[in-house]
Amino acid sequence: MLAWLAEYLTQYYSGFNVFSYLTLRAILGILTALMISLYFGPKLIRALQRMQIGQTVRDDGPESHLSKSGTPTMGGLLILGAIFASTLLWGDLGNKYVWITLFVIGSLGIVGFVDDYRKVIRKDSKGLIARWKYFWQSVIAISVAAFIYFTSSDPSETVLVVPFFKDVLPQLGLFYLVMSYFVLVGTSNAVNLTDGLDGLAIVPTILVASALAIIAYVTGNAVFANYLHIPHIASASELVVVCTAIVGAGLGFLWFNTYPAQVFMGDVGSLALGGALGIIAILVRQELVLLIMGGVFVMEALSVILQVGSYKLRGQRIFRMAPIHHHYELKGWPEPRVIVRFWIISIILVLAGLATLKIR
Repeated sequence: MLAWLAEYLTQYYSGFNVFSYLTLRAILGILTALMISLYFGPKLIRALQRMQIGQTVRDDGPESHLSKSGTPTMGGLLILGAIFASTLLWGDLGNKYVWITLFVIGSLGIVGFVDDYRKVIRKDSKGLIARWKYFWQSVIAISVAAFIYFTSSDPSETVLVVPFFKDVLPQLGLFYLVMSYFVLVGTSNAVNLTDGLDGLAIVPTILVASALAIIAYVTGNAVFANYLHIPHIASASELVVVCTAIVGAGLGFLWFNTYPAQVFMGDVGSLALGGALGIIAILVRQELVLLIMGGVFVMEALSVILQVGSYKLRGQRIFRMAPIHHHYELKGWPEPRVIVRFWIISIILVLAGLATLKIR
């Protein structure tokens, strides 16, 4: 919005042309989302407290979590509001990829909101029934994947980029729909499962979004894309602004979500943020690199799958409790130790994912 206004005002004063630079708008995107989060955070927390929208804690988990009962949740509304406001202010609203990403964030946010609403306001411990949650996630994922596939105008938009191999770029064809579906639904649920400790999910999200901003920038730049032997997708560059908005909103939320948390993001935040990372990775054609950079999310999701599968097939549990962060808590690790060590792992994996762009 402001980018358009600046472009219009350039005819009267050339200094406004500075706002056409992507890097400046990206920086302003971070700062805007951060300021919005910091300003509205306390107001939202007080509102949630007044409405008694508090977290319900499972009594079969670590005892240290019992004190978290009643902590305001649905703080993801703060994150999504900051992302939307910052992106709409500084992004190029004529870019299709920006609107696709905002649609995914908003629609999955609605699914998460309904789940949270049922849990904390209607006091339905089951929330949105699992099959309906997966149904709506699937509808969103399939619809978005089909829209991208059938409106793509460049073959590079539907190739598979294989890390470490510069000349391996197979066309996916209709398998693009299948892969995009699993990336979107899988990432959304993986971030949701990771969101179990104070700050545990938001920091890896910030780190992966930061890396995706770099990838989006080089993907949208023909010179860099050619140098790194990755597909050049001109529209992808504007996703930098969306990524930096996620980073700024995440940092602002972390101010209130760090241990001991004043607010939790809830499903409205975790499902939307997971979907955001998934769709951006799809649009910049780096789904496999996302698998590396988001290794903490993958580990959390796999621990649940293995735990459930083992119990159903063998009647035995692999971990003391799943997701895996609870396993380490029950082993005696203090919550801050689990959180920071998972952050460290996430930093290493994000750097490893970025390294694949050059090591080919």
